[in-house]
Amino acid sequence: MGRKGGSKNRHGPEGKAPLTALSGGMRSVRRNNEVMSQTGTRRLRVFAVVLCLHPFVRKDLELLRKNFDVRVGYYRGPWSTPSILLGTLWADITFSRFADIHAFPAVLFSRIFGKKSIVVVGGYEVAKIPEIRYGLALSPVKSHILRYVLKRADRVLTVDESLKSDAIRNVGVDGENITTVPNGFDSEKFSFRGEKENMVLTAYLCSTWQRVRLKGLDTFVRTAEHLPHLQFVTVGVHGPVLKDLRRISPSNVTFIPPVEENDLIPYYRRAKVYCQLSMREGLPNALCEAMLCECVPVGTDVQGIRTAIGDSGFYAPYGDPLATKEAIEKALTMGSGKLARERIRRLFPLEQREKRLAEIIEGLTHE
Repeated sequence: MGRKGGSKNRHGPEGKAPLTALSGGMRSVRRNNEVMSQTGTRRLRVFAVVLCLHPFVRKDLELLRKNFDVRVGYYRGPWSTPSILLGTLWADITFSRFADIHAFPAVLFSRIFGKKSIVVVGGYEVAKIPEIRYGLALSPVKSHILRYVLKRADRVLTVDESLKSDAIRNVGVDGENITTVPNGFDSEKFSFRGEKENMVLTAYLCSTWQRVRLKGLDTFVRTAEHLPHLQFVTVGVHGPVLKDLRRISPSNVTFIPPVEENDLIPYYRRAKVYCQLSMREGLPNALCEAMLCECVPVGTDVQGIRTAIGDSGFYAPYGDPLATKEAIEKALTMGSGKLARERIRRLFPLEQREKRLAEIIEGLTHE
């Protein structure tokens, strides 16, 4: 179900080989072992270094291969370093999805061999929340690696401007190489059909109490106590924490295990309200997808949640079930989520991210 589930194989269904060539979306022919565009010029080579193939990672790879020759390297630990070295030598530019430890060799080898490098920040890397021990910036060792990656990458991409501020404040970088490129969403795939139900939905991949606190799932289930006539559904909770959440949940809360992205869409289409009650977020994928399916959003007034919702939904303070109840009641009076859909469709089209990624890559490689 995307970041809420995805493949059970940590490295994705294609993760058996360290380097996997992805076929380009644009028609091309082979000449002298190089991928050539139909104009006769060699397409730029992008070596993507990833930890696993979450749907939003796959989405970026699909966008990249429309314009470039792409190979993927899956990081499995230090023994993946030779594969990353070979991939960097092959490429014109490296593209690391997340600024975690796997981005270090990609950025380092890019600098050594005169290649360009891009690193995409997910959010957790630049977070610093000691009360729940969340964030790569809290780690005494990894914080040094993170600082090197964010300082030395030619371009660091964030999905929300707030993550740039976090990087400057929590990691100690100047941010001059950081650019905000929001996620993009397919408004045809994520759309409303059928009828809405009196359902309040939230969806996260969650297996620890740290994630429960981070995503506000404890607030979600406690809010359900105050709205017993509504159906509350959470998708993605699994593991031992499920028993803990069930213990504090009323009977109108239903727990659905992790599902694939396409199987999540029917829940978006049924729910009248989608809740994003997180302590912090970049630009939440599930929230934006739900809004495209005309869910009225209720969220905490933080970072990318505010960026996504704007004036198309309602807000409640983090960790406040009574305020969340009031926000959900207001959302139910809106009648429809057409305003929410139009906001995401207008501000975050998938084509916009494709265009910006292509512009940045082409600009870097021609510097």
